[in-house]
Amino acid sequence: MHEYDYYASKTENNNKTDVNVTTVLKNNSIVYKFSRNNVTVSGPYNNDHTNEFRESTIALIKPTFTDAAYDNKFYNFYAKYSNVPSKANVTTDLNLLNSKITNYQSGSVNNVFAMLELIKVMEWIDHKTKVDILSDSEVDKGKIFDSKNNSNLFDVIILGHQEYVTQSEYDNLKKFVSNGGTMIILDGNVFYAEVRYFDNNNTISLVKGHGWAYNGKSAWKSIDERWKDETRDWVGSNYFCYKCVKKFKDNPFKYKAHEEQYISNPKDIVLLNYNPVELQNTTDKNSTIATYELKYGRGTVISMGIYSDDIIHNGKFDRFFDNLIVKYALHSDTK
Repeated sequence: MHEYDYYASKTENNNKTDVNVTTVLKNNSIVYKFSRNNVTVSGPYNNDHTNEFRESTIALIKPTFTDAAYDNKFYNFYAKYSNVPSKANVTTDLNLLNSKITNYQSGSVNNVFAMLELIKVMEWIDHKTKVDILSDSEVDKGKIFDSKNNSNLFDVIILGHQEYVTQSEYDNLKKFVSNGGTMIILDGNVFYAEVRYFDNNNTISLVKGHGWAYNGKSAWKSIDERWKDETRDWVGSNYFCYKCVKKFKDNPFKYKAHEEQYISNPKDIVLLNYNPVELQNTTDKNSTIATYELKYGRGTVISMGIYSDDIIHNGKFDRFFDNLIVKYALHSDTK
């Protein structure tokens, strides 16, 4: 596992000092200094990179499949049949493993669409940056690629709580990165279960993951994380567990444990290590939870490692996210 330190510049008594910290306010703006090539990237009120961005396109992917799974459906089934034997076939209440996608779900998932607030956060970056909003079903259908030459239509794709995805969506996102795109993962617990999407009636059904498998006629106990090994290889991390961290030693955003990813690929480059301490309900006491970068194919995966939707309105986090976007996705010297 490689690690590059984050540095931030601060001014005290007119003496400029480089300090090994994550966030420092300077003129009411957070300034980050990347030690890799000593480039300082500033916030919206102290932007020293004006007009240095190329024309860029960003797609925010709404986690509509995950929202449907939580809409009084999948989790009702999981709870009702949690104690059935591992080899039992369940043939009742299978309607709960199918869910219709609507414009407005029940809101069972806190902040499931909070990532859309990033549009406001990114507005300051540059007027040349174009932001589109897509759904899981559009990624499933390959609408992130040019239909003529199969090249990427976007420079950056941002995912939220994509816990449930189809095989096609998973493969398309992997191809997007391999083609040279940058994929930013905001939340933990991504790519955890596979669903099937039915375009004719706009519904999803569980296929495999989250402890179950379903073939349309019966359901049975199965694996938890659907693509665990493959996700480790190209995404670089896997799902940790639910509220298993009581405290983070390094926590500039005052984040409270929710659902996180743990680093599982030795090629990951750690950008910000949250250093979890006082772990509970887990046997792995040495997991690294961090914001990191992983090169895959010709592209890059950046995972926040935490459930960022919970702190989407935190000003320090917003500036941190902006600088990641600028440095790793939009800045002219990265392309």
